[in-house]
Amino acid sequence: MKIDHINISAPKEVLDRDKDFLCEIFPLKEGFRPNLSHHGYWLYFGDNALFHLSQSDNHHANEKPGYLDHVAFQLEGLAQFVEKLNALDVPYEVKQQSQISITQVFLALPSGLKIEVTFKNETLS
Repeated sequence: MKIDHINISAPKEVLDRDKDFLCEIFPLKEGFRPNLSHHGYWLYFGDNALFHLSQSDNHHANEKPGYLDHVAFQLEGLAQFVEKLNALDVPYEVKQQSQISITQVFLALPSGLKIEVTFKNETLS
């Protein structure tokens, strides 16, 4: 099994902020999206439309967090990633998991979705 895509349904202003943020911090590009009944964006990592952003006025920020805590991705280039977050003034938290040789970086999208980015065998000096 593999993750095909992650869908965020929100008002257009929220989607626009998430789209810009995601494309700025990750190697994602806006790409082809079929003609659907509502506005949105598909953000691609390589050939995979990993994020589907769908305009919806029926969805809204939750007052209470649900059970889904975060979505995690694995990348390479920890130092460059953290430099980018610092340059963009994006709040984040770093945790080192030495038993499994990963460094975790936790941050949130403008819409509030928490993201974890893991880096195998990379640490910050």
